[in-house]
Amino acid sequence: MEESLREEGTERFFADILEGFSLKATDPGTYSPLVLAWIGDGIYELIIRSILIAGGNMSVDRLNRMGSRMAKAAAQAGIYFSIREELTEEEEAVFRRGRNAKSYSMAKNASVNEYRHATGLEALCGFLYLNGKTERLLALLRLGFERSGMLEPGGNDGIS
Repeated sequence: MEESLREEGTERFFADILEGFSLKATDPGTYSPLVLAWIGDGIYELIIRSILIAGGNMSVDRLNRMGSRMAKAAAQAGIYFSIREELTEEEEAVFRRGRNAKSYSMAKNASVNEYRHATGLEALCGFLYLNGKTERLLALLRLGFERSGMLEPGGNDGIS
C-alpha cells in the first residue's frame, strides 16, 4: 500500500488540485519568494500534521503542542542547517531568495536570523511542491527532522 500511495498520489497532488478545479499551472519560477514561502508554509504544516497523526490517536491539544514545536522558526532554521549540504544549486538558490526576501512580518519568539532561515526553508518547500518534486521534498524534510532530533531515524515512534 505504501508504494501505491507514492505512485498514485504524492507526486500528483498539486496537479490533481489544478485539474479538479479546472485551473492552469503557472511556472513556479515566476512566483515571488514570499509567495513560495506562503504555500510552502501550508505544505510544511500538512506534512507535520500527517506525521503526527500517523503516531496514533491523541488529544488535539497534544497534537497542537507537538506540531508547534516542529513548526516554529527556530526548528525550521535548524532543519535547513542540517540539510544544506544536501541541497542542489537550484534548491539553494530558491532557499536564498526566500531567506533574503523582505518580509513585513516577524515570527513571535524568533530572532530575525531564525525567521529568515525559516522563510527560506518554506520557500524551498513551496518550490518543490509546485514543481511536483514531492519525493524530494519529503526526503529532505525527513533527513532534516532526523538530523535535528525531531524524528527518530526509521520511524515516527520517537517524535520529540
